[in-house]
Amino acid sequence: MYVADSRAAASAEPAARPPAGRRGTAIAPTVLALGSVSLITDVSSEMVTAVLPLYLVAGLGLSPLGFGLLDGVYNGFSALVRLVGGHFADRGGGRHKTVALFGYGLSALCKPLLLLAATLPTIGMVLAADRTGKGLRTAPRDALISLNSTPATRGRAFGVHRAMDTTGALLGPLAAFLILRATTDGYDAVFTVSFCVAALGVLVLLLFVPRRHEGAEDTAQETAKDSHPAPAQETAKDSHPAPARPAFRSALALLRRREVRRTTVCALLLGLATVSDSFIYLLLQRRLGVPDQWFALLPLGTAAAFLLLAAPLGRLADRVGSWRVFLAGHAALLAAYGLLLSPWHGSALPYAVLALHGCFYAATDGVLMAAASTAIPQELRSSGLAVVQTGQALARFVCSIAFGAAWTAWGDRTALGAATVALAAGAAVAYAFRPNVPTPAEVVPA
Repeated sequence: MYVADSRAAASAEPAARPPAGRRGTAIAPTVLALGSVSLITDVSSEMVTAVLPLYLVAGLGLSPLGFGLLDGVYNGFSALVRLVGGHFADRGGGRHKTVALFGYGLSALCKPLLLLAATLPTIGMVLAADRTGKGLRTAPRDALISLNSTPATRGRAFGVHRAMDTTGALLGPLAAFLILRATTDGYDAVFTVSFCVAALGVLVLLLFVPRRHEGAEDTAQETAKDSHPAPAQETAKDSHPAPARPAFRSALALLRRREVRRTTVCALLLGLATVSDSFIYLLLQRRLGVPDQWFALLPLGTAAAFLLLAAPLGRLADRVGSWRVFLAGHAALLAAYGLLLSPWHGSALPYAVLALHGCFYAATDGVLMAAASTAIPQELRSSGLAVVQTGQALARFVCSIAFGAAWTAWGDRTALGAATVALAAGAAVAYAFRPNVPTPAEVVPA
């Protein structure tokens, strides 16, 4: 039996001793399979993401405000369906793979449709459908990672998954760059190859990810029950429990839990000042005069730093606490904003900005999900993660539109200066309001 410092965490996570030795620290095969799916899918999606800003602004002549609207759709529309995906995954008694498969398939089908879209409304519709697929799959996928990990190794599991995911993010822009250099109709070729790669990712998910989770938490619960066997009457009564079918309102009711509510509010506040990746790359291009044909390589710097730091920072989060690492990641983003605003024009500027940008993602993306999982009960894991993700996605949607409007009205430096002030203020509030969740090291045997 274990005694935790936080009631919310104790009620959400089974009180059990993690398995000893190598078994307790190994990454589950399901996590590795999901990482492979994300790697392949990110090659596809990042091929499109790498060329989309230039395609829309330079190719179709959209203003920063128009691009901000589309970028907000691309990054924030999924917020409208994440709760739906999380709810159906939980309500089906563990249909996480089915919902994730539908989401990955929908996003794959949207890639060739970009070949037919040439106006703002049609492109917006295609991007909205693509993000719908992402919204449906994200919470069930992260729930599978969480359910196949123990609390003591969850940060590492998310870190390994994000590292594999980021390998795809690293290869995607490189593939787009090579295709643009080798073909005449470069954008059409990028969208076509992107579809083929996305279809491969769907096939890997279908064949190699089991429909049911491997039960890392269930195993821990059974270990605890074996140590303290229940009375015979209870054993007979609970031997075949009815599958839980939580109502949709159960996910929103999680916000009544103090730790879940604080996690969601902190993610929302910081998301309101998180400038979209595409704007970061456009700012760098303007500062340094990067030629159009080299623009697709800028995301490689972010992806490389993310890849190198995701797993180490995940392990660090397991040792020192997820929220310390999460807030430190936003400090790295604040430093990146500061460099973009500084008068420095040295050759090392893009490397420094992109390294800090990648560090931000490595310290926040999977780490936030690991932190949120600690406060969310297993039967509502997918729905609860969707609540947190929805708040963050909506905030980033608002930030994209606001930043694009501010850039159009006042210029890029004024817009970035306002975002910097907002991020510093949001980080200060999040530090004071952060959840009080114990680290695995603080959970000690009684």
